Amino acid sequence: MSIFVHNLFLGLEQSEEEAVSAALKKLGLTSKSVSSAEVRKLSVDARRKNNIRLVCSVEVCLESEQAEQTLANTLANRDIVFSAQSDLEVVVGSQKLRDRPVVVGFGPAGMFAALMLARQGYRPIVLERGGAIEEREKAVQGFWAGQAFQAENNVQFGEGGAGTFSDGKLTTRINDPLCRYVLEEMVRFGAPEEILKKAKPHVGTDKLRLVVKSIREEILRLGGEVRFNTCLTAVHTDKNNGICGCETTTGSIATQTIIFAPGHSARDTFEMLAGKDIPMLSKPFSVGVRVEHLQTDINKALYGKMAGHPRLPVGEYQLSLRQNDRAVYTFCMCPGGVVVPAASEQGGVVVNGMSYFARDGQNANSAMVVSVDSRDFGPSVLDGMYFQRRLEQAAYAMGGNHFSAPAQDVGSFLQGKAGLKQGRVTPTYARGIVPGNFEKLFPKEVYTMLQDGLANFDRKLPGFAAADTLMTGVETRTSSPVRIPRGENYQCEKLAGFYPCGEGAGYSGGIMSAAVDGLRCALALIGQYSFE
Repeated sequence: MSIFVHNLFLGLEQSEEEAVSAALKKLGLTSKSVSSAEVRKLSVDARRKNNIRLVCSVEVCLESEQAEQTLANTLANRDIVFSAQSDLEVVVGSQKLRDRPVVVGFGPAGMFAALMLARQGYRPIVLERGGAIEEREKAVQGFWAGQAFQAENNVQFGEGGAGTFSDGKLTTRINDPLCRYVLEEMVRFGAPEEILKKAKPHVGTDKLRLVVKSIREEILRLGGEVRFNTCLTAVHTDKNNGICGCETTTGSIATQTIIFAPGHSARDTFEMLAGKDIPMLSKPFSVGVRVEHLQTDINKALYGKMAGHPRLPVGEYQLSLRQNDRAVYTFCMCPGGVVVPAASEQGGVVVNGMSYFARDGQNANSAMVVSVDSRDFGPSVLDGMYFQRRLEQAAYAMGGNHFSAPAQDVGSFLQGKAGLKQGRVTPTYARGIVPGNFEKLFPKEVYTMLQDGLANFDRKLPGFAAADTLMTGVETRTSSPVRIPRGENYQCEKLAGFYPCGEGAGYSGGIMSAAVDGLRCALALIGQYSFE
C-alpha cells in the first residue's frame, strides 16, 4: 500500500532526500518504519523568479494496516493521498475469433494495441504503410539532406508514427491509470527511467527510435507479425455488417476484427472509408506556423537570473489566447530542437518540431496555431482534410516548388510586411527557407489571430514577439481532421469488429493518449473475443 505526499517544496540547493524527510515528518513516521520512500514526481515552480522552487511528490510504501491507520490520522491534509496499487486486469471474452486480429498503423496507438494483443496470445497482424525504423530513418535523413521525397517513408508514415520524429513528449491531460503502465513499459523497452518521475517527461527522438524497435521485437517474439510497406486499401464486410476481411497492397487478409489506428495523415485511407460509407465526422483542428527563438532567451524569460542553474530543466512554455469562439495557442514545444520538413505528399510543405533527448540545440521552437472548423473549410466530412492540403500546396508554391518553406521574421509579420530579415535566430528547417508572406497564405481570421497571439504572448513571456523571432510555415498536422464515431465497446457503431483508435480516428492527441487509447481498444477486443 502507498501513501502519496504532494506539494513538497525544495530550494534549488536542496536534495531530494530532504523532500523524503519532509514527507515522513508530515506522516509522523520514520525511515525505519516504512518499506520505502522516494520522490515520484518532480516539477518546477518558476512563478516567482526570485524564489524558484522544485515541487515534489513522495511515495511512501507501508504495510496495509499501517497505511490505513496513517491515512486516518492525516485525512485533513489534502496533500496526503492513499493509493492501493492494483495490477492491470485483463478479462477474456467468450466469443471465438476464427482469424487473427489486424492492427492498422504502427504508431503509439497501434503499437501498444498490438503489444497487448500479443501478450495475451492473439498473435496480431500489424499493417504499416511505411518502413521499419531503420529504413524510415534513412529515407527521412536523405530527404532532409535534399534527396527525393518518399511518399510512404517520411515523418508521418513508418514505424513509430509521427511521434518518432518529435520531442517524444509523454505529457497528457488525460487522467487514466494506464498512463503509468505506458511509462513503465517504455522504460522496460529502453526509455530513461527519469520519465517515471518528471512532471513533463520526454524521451527525445533519438531514444524513442530505440524504444520503438524494441517493442516491435517483443511483438514478433510473442507470435505477432508486422508487415511493413503494406497499406490498407479496402475493408470487407459480411451480410450482418461485420468485418470479414481486408485488402492491402500486398494481398488480402481474413479477419473479424480490425483496430484502426492509421494516424492523422492517412488521407487516402480516409477517402477509402468515406467511399465505403463508414460513418465519419468532420472535426476542428488548428493551423499555423513554427516559431523559433534562441533557447537562452526562453530560459531567461522563464527563470530570470537563475537561468542555467543545473537543477533547472531547459525552459518550456505553453501559451494560449481565446477571443470569442476562436483560439490561438502554442503546441508541441521543442526545447533545444529543430524545425523539420514533415510532408507526406509530393507538392506540399509541412513543418513540425523535433528534439533529441539532451535538448541541447541552440533554438527553441513550437507550433503557434489557430483553431479552424467548418466555417473555414466547409461542411463535408473531408473538407478539413482538403483545406490542410490546399495550405500545404500554397506553402510549397510560395517556397519555390522544391520543399523550401516560406518564412517571416516577427517584426515584418506584425508590421504587415512581406519578406524575411535575418536576425540572431538561425533557421533550422533542413530544406531551407525563403522569404514568405503569410497574409497571402492564411485565411484572414487565422492571420489576424496569429498577430493578436504574438502581442498577447509577448506580455506573458517577454521577448516572445522579438523582432527576430522566426516564423516558418505551414503547421497543419496538429490533429486529425476527422473522427470515426464509436460506441462504449470501442467499436464503430455501424461496423462490428472495427475499432477506430488513436489520433487518426479522432480519439487522442500525442504519444501518451494515443498509446492509452490503443491499450483500451485492445482490452475491449480481448474482453469480447477469445483466440487460440
